[in-house]
Amino acid sequence: MATALSFRKALSAPPTVRTLASGVPSAPLVNLSVRSPAGHGHGHHGAVGPRSDLPAKFAGSVSLSTSSGLVSRSFTGAQTSGVTQHRLLHTTAVVKDAPNVPNFEPYQAKSSDNNRALSYFMIGSLGVLSASVAKSTVTEFLASMSASADVLALAKVEVELASIPEGKNAIIKWRGKPVFIRHRTQSEVEEARSTDWKSLRDPESDESRAKKPEWLVMLGVCTHLGCVPIGEAGDFGGWFCPCHGSHYDISGRIRKGPAPLNLEVPQYDFTEGDEKLIIG
Repeated sequence: MATALSFRKALSAPPTVRTLASGVPSAPLVNLSVRSPAGHGHGHHGAVGPRSDLPAKFAGSVSLSTSSGLVSRSFTGAQTSGVTQHRLLHTTAVVKDAPNVPNFEPYQAKSSDNNRALSYFMIGSLGVLSASVAKSTVTEFLASMSASADVLALAKVEVELASIPEGKNAIIKWRGKPVFIRHRTQSEVEEARSTDWKSLRDPESDESRAKKPEWLVMLGVCTHLGCVPIGEAGDFGGWFCPCHGSHYDISGRIRKGPAPLNLEVPQYDFTEGDEKLIIG
């Protein structure tokens, strides 16, 4: 009987195969158990199957079949060129209703009335505190703008009138300026009031300059250039400025010289009983 010799060869390099749900390629003619040659330097991986960093290696076998005779088969381990896979697993995450929100029920108010009372108390407390802070701020601001203690001490000056004899002058310092206080005699008062003040350079009557006839209070500053006149001197028996020759009469009115105005009368008053003079 004649023996039929047949040679069959199965080769897929590189194959395009399907994969199972586990990710294993479904290729019946591809030998996935082929290892890389020994001593190639990749033995530590311990992996089986085809290698992507090595060229394809062939493995063959010859077997005798009763029906077909001698059969030769060759297998190669080659990297797959594509993957087609049906999605068989459902990977959608389970959605829960706000799983990370803590439970605040133990901290909630038992009654809405208690919660409202607490809110009103907090609002009232903050309002009182804010008003107190605002009042303190305004008070401190106004206090910083007020005059200092030394300035207030010089705002008013008290003078004992009994210490000034009749017919004499007294000079005191008030707000950094000299003040003339003249205790005039009766004759000096009559002379000052008999003068025709309407014809003077700075018309001013003696009655408007002295609250009491015997007491004359003036600033000792010349109205020309701010010099200090000399008392009981000059052509009119009053005050004389030696700097530029201004003459003032016994009422402090300018009568001669370059000064344009009379000596200034400050604000002053007398205490009860006419014992003290308060300037300022």
